[in-house]
Amino acid sequence: MSLPSSAPAAGPLAGIRVIELAGIGPGPFCAMLLADLGAEVIRIDRPGGSSFLGLDRTMSRSRRSLGLDLKNADAVEVLLDLVSTADVLIEGLRPGVAERLGFGPDTCQERNVGLVYGRMTGWGQDGPNRDRAGHDINYIALSGALDAIGRADAKPVVPLNLIGDFGGGALYLATGILAALIERSTSGQGQVVDAAMVDGAASLMMMFYEFKAMGLWEGERGSNLLDGGAPFYDVYETADGGFLSVGPLEPQFFREFLMVLGIDDVDPSDQYDVSTWPELRIKIASALAKATRDEWSSRFAESDGCVWPVLSMAEAPQHPHNVARGTFVAVDGATQPAPAPRFSRTELATPTAAPVVGKDTDEIITGLGIAVSRLAELRKAGAVF
Repeated sequence: MSLPSSAPAAGPLAGIRVIELAGIGPGPFCAMLLADLGAEVIRIDRPGGSSFLGLDRTMSRSRRSLGLDLKNADAVEVLLDLVSTADVLIEGLRPGVAERLGFGPDTCQERNVGLVYGRMTGWGQDGPNRDRAGHDINYIALSGALDAIGRADAKPVVPLNLIGDFGGGALYLATGILAALIERSTSGQGQVVDAAMVDGAASLMMMFYEFKAMGLWEGERGSNLLDGGAPFYDVYETADGGFLSVGPLEPQFFREFLMVLGIDDVDPSDQYDVSTWPELRIKIASALAKATRDEWSSRFAESDGCVWPVLSMAEAPQHPHNVARGTFVAVDGATQPAPAPRFSRTELATPTAAPVVGKDTDEIITGLGIAVSRLAELRKAGAVF
């Protein structure tokens, strides 16, 4: 069964068809990553849509949208017909819900033995928390990540949901899906990818657990080399209220940092002597407070002192390096990060605007070989919209 595609034949995943059951957060972001890399992504939207704070206008770029009410048995049958044409399905429901509605992994793989069934949850498909609600902050709390982020003698800092949702969730699901597709090329069989945000967040903490095992990580947050404890790896305020990121971790960079800063009464060989850190922090802060953020950026422009301005989201797309790289693109009138990474041969297409919910329903369903008269019946029954 063939199904016409409106996706551009560009990128290393051209020819791969992904079915995405619409949700929020890491599932859509994973599907976006695959679409950015050239996969054709068909998003199954529910009645009323599933957008959270309008995020379907950004993370749902480069898709087509099929409106199905998956609580309707006829709609589930349409989904299964579509699954038979697909390489990947992405599902972010609570464990057991897909099975109850009639499109769990076993059912889908009966229709398509080569299907890679990607499951995105916070706690995973098993374990005592599998059925409990949660969000990024909860998953990173149980991974040990949240406790490690913040200043000494203060409560943990709530980070952006990069660690759980997008790093530990979407990126690990995408990695698992790609690995399963590679394995399928030899076995001919698909499999289930169980991506849990708590697992991924824990995995992202690998280096810090290694530091802890080596005795190089103190229990108190904000007192270690990479958590703001080291005065040469921190953020400092400048004369105009701006901020600079300071990170000359290696001795050769630290020496250059001190030279540009004009600090000549510090022995660079004492860099890792923790007893010197409080006084060093005062000296760095005092020096950086004497000029503006952009003045310091200019002074460090030709230096390996590892000092760069902290840019706002309004400023970042305008920075000369990001402009030269094309790190941001305009899609549907909105500035967005461009697809990443880059490829030497299979160049990526420019993302297209997110579809209106259900916009491509008729095209996709008739492409499955379903008669127009049957489509009208499905629409009347509320199975499709």
